[in-house]
Amino acid sequence: MTVHLEACVHLHRHIHQIKSLGLQAGVAINPHTPVESLWSVLSDLDLVCLMSVNPGFGGQAFIPSTMTKLASLNRYREDHQLAFRIEIDGGVDLQNAASLIQAGADVLVAGNSVFGQADSAQAVRAFKAFF
Repeated sequence: MTVHLEACVHLHRHIHQIKSLGLQAGVAINPHTPVESLWSVLSDLDLVCLMSVNPGFGGQAFIPSTMTKLASLNRYREDHQLAFRIEIDGGVDLQNAASLIQAGADVLVAGNSVFGQADSAQAVRAFKAFF
């Protein structure tokens, strides 16, 4: 279960409540939120979702500054030997998928770049080739 940092007054409490239910806990952050705001809870997380568009509707363009946040988060994960997965959500397509994975992304959320295609199955196969 993933919650948005911006919607949680007591993030640590929510993370532990999710885990007490036997679920994996994730936190999503909006594009304007500094990734450093997660440092204190990263050891408790199973997933971090970097929103690479502003939430609200599909088809938005990828926000390039996400790459800097991704690199920083991945470096922190490596430096502290943590195992959480990094998910990128928004504007993911076949043109940026490889660079996202190379920068440390483990999960890519691809909406329009799959379901907006004439052949969705072929689009899924194309994405799977990156993994």
